Order: sequence, then structure tokens, then C-alpha cells
Amino acid sequence: MRKMQVLSDTAQFDLCDYVNHQKQSRANLPGIYYTSASGRCQIPLFKVLMTNKCSNDCKYCINNSKRNFTRIELTPEELTRVFLNYYHNKYVEGLFLSSGISGDIDTSMEKVIEVARLLRLEHGYSGYIHLKILPGSSKDLIKRAMGLANRVSVNIESATSDGLAELSSTKDYQKDIMLRLKWIKDIRRKNPLYAPSGQTTQMIVGATDETDEEILNRIKYLYDKLDVKKSYFSSFQALEDTPLENKNEPHPKRANRLYQTDALLNIYKFDLKEIIFQKDGLLDINNDPKYSAALNMDIFPVEINHAHYNDLIRVPGIGTISAKKIIAIRKKRPFTKLEELKKLGVAVRRAEPFIKLRGIYQTALDIF
Repeated sequence: MRKMQVLSDTAQFDLCDYVNHQKQSRANLPGIYYTSASGRCQIPLFKVLMTNKCSNDCKYCINNSKRNFTRIELTPEELTRVFLNYYHNKYVEGLFLSSGISGDIDTSMEKVIEVARLLRLEHGYSGYIHLKILPGSSKDLIKRAMGLANRVSVNIESATSDGLAELSSTKDYQKDIMLRLKWIKDIRRKNPLYAPSGQTTQMIVGATDETDEEILNRIKYLYDKLDVKKSYFSSFQALEDTPLENKNEPHPKRANRLYQTDALLNIYKFDLKEIIFQKDGLLDINNDPKYSAALNMDIFPVEINHAHYNDLIRVPGIGTISAKKIIAIRKKRPFTKLEELKKLGVAVRRAEPFIKLRGIYQTALDIF
């Protein structure tokens, strides 16, 4: 349990959910974190590193190779035993497993895979498994991991090759990371049963001078070209006894604005050209990016009773679910009152300046 406490604490920097990953477990045991599933329900996951030993020298990382602290490692059998104990006691519903690199990359990746193999083949576990693919892992090992996991991920960490080179001398951006993301896409294309929930990635925000525009350009490429399903943004923390311990941390709202914009690109299918950046390439910290984008669109106000779905979801305060409800209901009867929209989940106060009901403009934009 001492090992578990240390390795679960360091695993907090590897995100599986940006809102709820620090929620306290009812069991008050190390390694239990919460993630969001469809319908916004909270799923407790067993989330831990196999080891904090690592040969990489990532300047932002608490486990970087040059940092002097106690290194701990769990064997696949130990980790499997603890997970099954948690699972059978209904403390967790799935596994999120990552690792530092102890020795060479493939040996470390094999240990990660062995945990999944023991669970699936030796213990008959059929629940959720998310495995982190270590940068530089062989294609054969990636395929084996995907054959056992529901989801896999490779942390991209940076938006550009230069950005990663600034953070680490031991990782090659194109070879160790981008190529592995492509391999995952190719393996899934040939066999969709491999990692059926797809692949995700994570990026460190604020460790370099990369702008939000550069970050989102990279994320859009990952969605369009490499079939990445979701991106996580880890706000840089200046950790003591790391090379970047004196670097300024990013604005606390910056990662949240990136998440909001990411949703516009990934869920709402916005074009990157619709996103508004400031002159320095950053998003406006003070305004919701959907609102900022709407102020620069020439489609408003839209008529609720006739607007196309793609126009409805560009209205601040109207989400994908409420837009679909609007379209379904207006086929039977027109909307005449804002209260009707509010009952569907529309944030009416935000939506008012951008909509009409039966040709009537609801309010003036300058009242906000």
C-alpha cells in the first residue's frame, strides 16, 4: 500500500478526466480516481503508474531521470492483485494504467501489457482497461496492447517538434510519438475490435511558449488525420526539484478554455477558422470561446423554428442535445416562448441575443 500511495500520487499528472480526477473515493484508498462517461455519470477507475523509475529527462515531469528521489516499482502480479481486490469490493469499475520507463522501452511496455493479459486471460476480467502506450514502443507491442485494452493513448505533450525538444532530449516527436499514433490508427482500421474505444492523447499546457493556436492546430490534425478521439490538457505545474521549478505557471483558466474550444472542434465540428484568437495566439481568458466565435459570425440572429442544425449549435447556450430536441419538436409545432427552450436545457440568457422566435428578435446584444 505504501507503493500504491506513491505511484497513484504521481499518476495524477496523467489525465483520464480533467474535471473529476481528484474526487475523493468513498473507500479512501490510493489509486481511485473518477472519470466522466456518457450521460455525465462518474466512473471510478484504478489509476496508477507501474513504476516511477524513468529514463526520460522531461523537464516538467516529477519522475524525470535526473531527479533524486525514491524509485518504486510494482510487478504485474502485484498490480493485478491490488486491482482485483478493488474491483471485487466494488471500489473501481476499470483500470487506467501508465508507467515510467524502467530499463528499455519495450521491457517496460511488456510489463504494462502483462497486467492486461493477466486480467483478461488468467482472471477472466472483461471490464474497461485503458493502457498508456510508451513513446517509442514497438509496433508489435502496441498491437498486443490494443488486443487487450478498450482504449489506448500516447501522450503527445507538445504541439510541435521544437516544443518537445525544448522539454526533453530523450524523445523524438515524429518518430516516438506521431508515428506511434499513426500505427494505432492503422491497426484499428484493419481490425476495429482492437482498442474499440479508440485512442486519446494528452498535452502539457504552459511548459513552453507554444500558443493556443498552435496547440489547437495540432489537435485538429490529430482528429482529422489520425482518428484521435479525445485530447486532454494538463496545466503545467512548476514542481520542486525539476528543471522548470522556477517557470511561471499558466493562467488557471487557460486549460479550461482549451477544453471548451476542443469541444467546439471535436463535438460541434467547428472549423478552426471560426475560432477567435488574440494577437498573441492565445484564447481570450475572460470569454467563452463559443461566445467569442459567435460575435464574429454573420449568421445571427437565427430563427429557432427554421435554422439548420449546424447553425443552432453555433448559438451560445445551445448544445448538441438541445439542438436535436429543438429540431424534433418544431416538426410538430413552432416555438413561441423562451421558456419552451429553457425546458429543453437551453441557457436562454446566453442564447437570447443570437436567436429569433417566429421572426421576433428576442433582445439587444448590448444589454449583456
